[in-house]
Amino acid sequence: MKPDYKAWFVKAESDLLNVKNNINANEIPYDTLCFHSQQIAEKYLKGYLTKNSIEFEKTHNLIFLLEKCIEINSAFEQIREYLLVLNQYSSLSRYPDFAFEPDESDANEAFQFAKKVKEFVLKML
Repeated sequence: MKPDYKAWFVKAESDLLNVKNNINANEIPYDTLCFHSQQIAEKYLKGYLTKNSIEFEKTHNLIFLLEKCIEINSAFEQIREYLLVLNQYSSLSRYPDFAFEPDESDANEAFQFAKKVKEFVLKML
């Protein structure tokens, strides 16, 4: 049985809380903040698709999910730029040999973009 769309939003809010709790910590795990910001966007997109009864494969690819959302509402094109940035963080924290190490600026940008995606998705419901 597929979860209710709101269950995706609850999981996303857990990621959002994780970022909020760590963004001003003494020792900030920037890669983790970027990862959780990506997860916020991913889960809001999946919630939107679930609400609209659109099936999707298990994926962390935000652009794939975006294209599915655009099939429902072309206005989703407006958040592509945010998702292109956030998409790179889906595997960042999983592989130690990843060439890019995010810094404070990257983490702040990722969090702002994730919040913009959240706001947009909620407006589209």
